[in-house]
Amino acid sequence: MLLHPLFIDLAERTATLVVLAFFLSRFRFFRRMLRRTDGPRDKIITIIVCTLIGIYGTYAAIPIEGALANSRVIGPVMAGLLGGPLVGIATGFLAGVHRYFLGGFTDIACAVSTTVEGLLAGLVYLRYHRRSMHWGTAWLVGFIAEGVQMLIILSVARPFTEALRLVEIIALPMMLVNASAIALFIMIVQAAKAEEEKIGSMQAQRALQIADITLPILRQGLDEHSAEKTARVIYNMTEAAAVAITDKERILAHIGAGDNHHNKGTPLQTEATLEALRSQNVIWAHNKKEIGCSSKDCPLHSAIIVPLTKRESTVGTLKLYFKREHEVSIVDWELARGLAQLFSTQLEIADLEKQASLLADAEIRALHAQINPHFLFNALNTISSFIRTKPETARRLIVNLAEFFRRNLHQGDRIITVEEEMKHVEAYLEIEQARFGDKLQVKTDIQPLAWKQHIPGLILQPIVENAVKHGLLAKKEGGTVHIFIGKENQALTVRVTDNGVGFSPYTKTRPLSGIGLVNVRSRLQALYGNPYDLKIECNPGGGTVCTITMPWEERNVS
Repeated sequence: MLLHPLFIDLAERTATLVVLAFFLSRFRFFRRMLRRTDGPRDKIITIIVCTLIGIYGTYAAIPIEGALANSRVIGPVMAGLLGGPLVGIATGFLAGVHRYFLGGFTDIACAVSTTVEGLLAGLVYLRYHRRSMHWGTAWLVGFIAEGVQMLIILSVARPFTEALRLVEIIALPMMLVNASAIALFIMIVQAAKAEEEKIGSMQAQRALQIADITLPILRQGLDEHSAEKTARVIYNMTEAAAVAITDKERILAHIGAGDNHHNKGTPLQTEATLEALRSQNVIWAHNKKEIGCSSKDCPLHSAIIVPLTKRESTVGTLKLYFKREHEVSIVDWELARGLAQLFSTQLEIADLEKQASLLADAEIRALHAQINPHFLFNALNTISSFIRTKPETARRLIVNLAEFFRRNLHQGDRIITVEEEMKHVEAYLEIEQARFGDKLQVKTDIQPLAWKQHIPGLILQPIVENAVKHGLLAKKEGGTVHIFIGKENQALTVRVTDNGVGFSPYTKTRPLSGIGLVNVRSRLQALYGNPYDLKIECNPGGGTVCTITMPWEERNVS
């Protein structure tokens, strides 16, 4: 007769714990445990909470035959499944000690069995802690744990006849009801975990959308101009009442509420910002006092403040403000943290790009400085030989020489048209042709649509010079340089072919040497990346073929 009412009564009391578990799933520490990143602090909180659940299960018990039919097992088993053996044992021990001091002929048996149940669940955790546990597995763990408790009661509690009678009454109801409650706990855990992953996915998507717009802005670094543009984008795409970005000393931008006193260019005003800079930790300000704004009329009452770092050094903060106390949610926290990580990475990339740009500029300056004195000496000698016999030719060569040096000094760090680069090449070739006459022949094949294509300055002249100096002039009878520029395979192709001395046929490609060619390749890689490149190969007809590929710009074609 007691069986049916006991099932109902236990189920009613257990339902309260299930509802409690649902509320626990709303807290951050619980969500961190679901991600398996809980540290010592979270383990201690888990022990405390699950111990209280176990104690509640004892107090909510149903008196039966001088003992208690209870749901105490839920606390230590959940502690073990969530935190591992040590957490399960600690929770079981504390809940068991509490049960022991309540007395009764099963006091020792219940204290021992509660600790063993926590250990059993902790051992199961070791198998499943890296993957999701099915609710059916949790039900089985709870069922077995309560079965172990019944065995311990029979082994320890005395007199044995009373222990046996008690077990006959409470065993099946407690094993079924408590196992089902544990399974429901795990289902709540899985639902909370799925919700956490969904929130993370949504926030990642929003952060990437914001990053897609703002990261190009931050490529110029962190200053008032880039900070204001970035803050405005975040303000327009979030529910924040205000968005601010600072460096280590002043406000770079503040968009939204409070902009009448949070002015850009002014020193940092809030204690929370200074704390975020000092500690390099995310600051979650729940109220106006925690923000620490010096203005009494400030409309901002809660905030999330995330440090921006660069090579492990804090360079500023990103702040999302809200108008009501405790308005900052876990969603806002994840968004701000994700954006700060993306922005910090981009600031580091901006620094690296700046350093790469300075290095490339230094290489270009070195290339400019590498004006071969022999070329200048030979050019002047050639011009002097024409002054009396062909003064008009001498005048034209002087103009070409001046044009060559002017473009050599000012063109290398700019993006120019093919037409402008060809003028540089023609100035160089006319001087060389004046020196060597028929030994140097030049042919060009430039597609009409290619003339207005944009290319890096000083990209073609070093290639042509290499063909003349190392290919043709090393050959007694000289030869021909052929320049092709046009569209091939959807790319802008620049091909310089010579029929000079070439290089070993056993070598498929000639390694780049000399600052000129190395600089050309490094600039192509820096500007365009793969698949664009500089390639030097043997010409099947003798000589060398040098090919440069760059993007073909349809929008620039007229």
